[in-house]
Amino acid sequence: MTTNEASPDQPASKPSSGAAESKRSSGPVSIIVCTNCGARNTIRPSPRGAPHCGTCGKPLPWVVDATDATFDIEAQTTATVLVDLWAPWCGPCRFVSPILEQLAREFPGRLKVIKVNVDDNRALSQRYEALSIPTMVVMKDGRVVDRVVGAMPKPALTARLTPYLIRRS
Repeated sequence: MTTNEASPDQPASKPSSGAAESKRSSGPVSIIVCTNCGARNTIRPSPRGAPHCGTCGKPLPWVVDATDATFDIEAQTTATVLVDLWAPWCGPCRFVSPILEQLAREFPGRLKVIKVNVDDNRALSQRYEALSIPTMVVMKDGRVVDRVVGAMPKPALTARLTPYLIRRS
């Protein structure tokens, strides 16, 4: 299976050499599998647009992992950001995780889920006051606009996020 290089609002392409490649190679790398065709796409954060599959051109579900070092770069986007502060040992976190992945598939290009393991990233845990997990922080244009503490079923979480996902003309 090949891996494509994705850039916002453009289909992913195979990596090339030269100045264009070195410009794309800054920032953390995530591999996102296209839910339409199954192609693996390599993406990097971008302040504008959203990733599209390099094979079929469909928008990709935007779920990435971030660390204390990469979070600020990942959070710079025009899409609504949902920061999932979680831990692998947390049962409610394991309940919420697949729901967040489903929401990313349902709102491609409009929702970016950034997963942060609080055990490994204490600074972000403190920054967003994650005293209980899961804590989900909703951000729009770099500002915190909502906060959800604890697990929620998908219909309740969808209702809570919908005002931030509506496209405005």
